[in-house]
Amino acid sequence: MNPAWLDSATAWISANPVAAGALIFLVAFCDALVVAGIVVPALPLLFAVGALVGLGHIDGPYALGCAAAGAFAGDSLSYWVGYRWGPRLRQRWPFTRYPQWLNRSESLFRRNGVKSILIARFVGAVRPFVPAIAGMLRMPLRRYVLTSLFACVAWAALFLAPGWVLGVSYDAVAAVADRLTLALGTMAVAVALVWAAVLYTWRWFAAHADHLLAQALRWTRSHPRLGRYAGALIDPNRPESASLAMLAACLLAISWIWFTLLAMLLASGGPLALDHHLHELMWTLRNPLADRLMAGLASLGDGEVLGSAAAIALAYLLWRRRWMAAAHWIAAVVFGLVLTALLEAAIVMPRPPTAPAGFGFPSVAVTMTTIVFGFFAVLIARELPGRKRVWPYLLAGVVTTVVGFARLYLGAHWASDLVGGTLFGLAWVLVLGIAYRSHVARSFWMRPLAMLFYGSFVAAALWHAPRAADDMLAKFSAQPPTEVIATADWWQQDWATLPARRNEGDERQRWPLDLQVAGPLAPLQQALEANGWRTQPQADWLATITLLDDDTPQREQVVLPATLDAHAEALLMLREGARDGEQYALRLWPAPVALADGTPLWLGTTQTLHVNKPLGAAVLWRPLAHDGAAHAAVQAALGRFNTIEMPHPDSGVPVLRVRTDTRR
Repeated sequence: MNPAWLDSATAWISANPVAAGALIFLVAFCDALVVAGIVVPALPLLFAVGALVGLGHIDGPYALGCAAAGAFAGDSLSYWVGYRWGPRLRQRWPFTRYPQWLNRSESLFRRNGVKSILIARFVGAVRPFVPAIAGMLRMPLRRYVLTSLFACVAWAALFLAPGWVLGVSYDAVAAVADRLTLALGTMAVAVALVWAAVLYTWRWFAAHADHLLAQALRWTRSHPRLGRYAGALIDPNRPESASLAMLAACLLAISWIWFTLLAMLLASGGPLALDHHLHELMWTLRNPLADRLMAGLASLGDGEVLGSAAAIALAYLLWRRRWMAAAHWIAAVVFGLVLTALLEAAIVMPRPPTAPAGFGFPSVAVTMTTIVFGFFAVLIARELPGRKRVWPYLLAGVVTTVVGFARLYLGAHWASDLVGGTLFGLAWVLVLGIAYRSHVARSFWMRPLAMLFYGSFVAAALWHAPRAADDMLAKFSAQPPTEVIATADWWQQDWATLPARRNEGDERQRWPLDLQVAGPLAPLQQALEANGWRTQPQADWLATITLLDDDTPQREQVVLPATLDAHAEALLMLREGARDGEQYALRLWPAPVALADGTPLWLGTTQTLHVNKPLGAAVLWRPLAHDGAAHAAVQAALGRFNTIEMPHPDSGVPVLRVRTDTRR
């Protein structure tokens, strides 16, 4: 959440509570209105309203009532429009241009009857149109009103609930949820963009294939010397000519883009400025929960996963005696791997600071993912009917994007490495696709092959990813600090130059860093455990899911992790608090500077946590404002070490300095 936006929004809502309800009504009304509903972003707006409800700035029942009333009013007006115009509505703009809007809604209504009113409330593509269809087909008003009213109340509650839950639990989850949401949301946006690019590119070529073929034929006739070489590909008497023309056009475009990118990289002598900006952005999104997930996704491009699926597909082709398909499949995989390795060895590019040796331009994993999934799409797409032929290409785009984004998140490659690898893989796929389509016209039953390939890929991924995640993460740990200070200087005065708070965008997450520790953590951990503290391992996805289990005692529910400069906690310790439903926490991270004698240096924060149960759906430990209680408990437990406490000049909060390698 943006603090500036939140402050201005809450101030306006506090001053205009009735107007806030009117705004909620208007959003829900426009979302339900025929035609207008397809452009109104109701979901993010209602999510934000729910968050404000959870934070206590809007009355919950009032917001729910306004949203439900707005949706019901919009549905009712849409019903009246359909009832008033009847079938003549189809002759009105924009339905004359987009008749499918009403066609699919009418199909849903005729299949499900009154149930379609409830179904459409939760399906954005048909939500604004089904009430109009109900009016057009003269659905009885009483039956429509009762169903619509129930659907609108349920819709308002469901769409407000996620933001409501987040608002109630915000302080407890924001330390990890902000970065996790941004990381997953950015990946989802990347996947959606690639999905749209593949889908609409394929549709455009499918719609213009005959025109492209005609232009290519005219070109061959006007350039007889060169045209005779292309004539075999664009013979109008061959059924494959249209698809070959599409593949050739794509090959020319992608080759031009790839060589342009390569020229830019060679001219700049290294990664582009955009590469550095994206690398820094991904580094700021690092958090413990996303790290392991992204490491697992990045491993989908490993040979253990791609190789298993490719080998099983090859075995099936050989068993079915599809010699030409098998030969092209071998060429795609083997020569693709060889060419990529040669290109990576020939082009020396500086690696990202977080990437070890073996990660260069282009990305082998992304290139081979593009080749394996891309050429498999070429193999089976021609056997699919009509518009379903795009699905293998969409799957190839999604898998490649996920692998590429995960590796960009981990810092394994520059963005140009990933784009270059994808373009090179596409170019090789198109070359082989043209060769294969030019020589093979015989069809085969592709469903068993598709099931074997995709099924083996999923099975290998489920087996390999959990085992490879830890090794993958170990390769991309943060670089050691470059700033070095003398240990004596840190102890005397330079401790005050270290950060006083976490550098978070949200003010409420800028916890004071009130502990600095020099030396190994094991003696400190033993001293705290002797005083009733316990160590919590880093919470993973499985432990996070158990937060929804009401049967687990509060004391055993995990505290969500937090980061400092993209570092996960090196140590998280907990102890029972002074009151019921309360406990103390100590978090320690690596410091951004190093001590000259090699002694490890750590920064930490002490917190008082209070149990929180948002809507009774989960048990979360929410950090309270810094009150010094946890700090005092830590200080008392570390009395045997050499310690000094002084207020930090930037925050005024007392900072405890500890030397675990020395005793009093």
